Amino acid sequence: MKRMEFTIDLDDVHLEARLDRPESAKGLVVFAHGSGSSRLSPRNLAVAQVLNVAGLGTLLFDLMTMDEAKDRALTFDIDFLSERLVQVIDWLQDQPDLRELPIGLFGASTGAAAALTAAYERPEQVRAVVSRGGRPDLALHLLDQIRIPTLLIVGGHDFQVVDFNRKAFHKLQGAKDLAIVPKATHLFEEPGALEEVADLARDWFVRFLPRYFLRCEGPREEQPRT
Repeated sequence: MKRMEFTIDLDDVHLEARLDRPESAKGLVVFAHGSGSSRLSPRNLAVAQVLNVAGLGTLLFDLMTMDEAKDRALTFDIDFLSERLVQVIDWLQDQPDLRELPIGLFGASTGAAAALTAAYERPEQVRAVVSRGGRPDLALHLLDQIRIPTLLIVGGHDFQVVDFNRKAFHKLQGAKDLAIVPKATHLFEEPGALEEVADLARDWFVRFLPRYFLRCEGPREEQPRT
């Protein structure tokens, strides 16, 4: 396992990042955290570790600088967050040792809407999306144009977010699934809940990142996991 901590230098901003890459990585999962979080999110780091064990590289980075994070409005500005994520995807294409890796996006909270929007903007680069306790409904106007394989994971006791995800699920095209983790709340703090999230995400990325199933597999019916 190779771990690097570095700065992603974009045109007008510098973002702190952490890359974990197993030998012979099958793909690279880029994390888009939600409001009030960062590359140091313990939940995302826990999920990343499971993905690493499965042979997937992970990139966690700060979507916003420290000054930007002080502006509460930006944390819910999906256009801003998705544009920043697209910039990082484009940056990856310029890295000789990373650009050949298939890209997956893992979004949490508002980061899920940013991930789906970025997938819409870069369909040739992004091969799969996973949302954890996300707000995909914040990208509702784009969902019927997205054919990237998408897994929505939500806690069974996160009642309002379950409704948001059901609405988003029915708009999505292509391979898709909605996994409801029983009795889990928004942050999946219950015993075993986050582990289930990590296992679901791992299985989705392992399934869809190495090969592109987009044109040969149609939509899946909703199968809530209870």
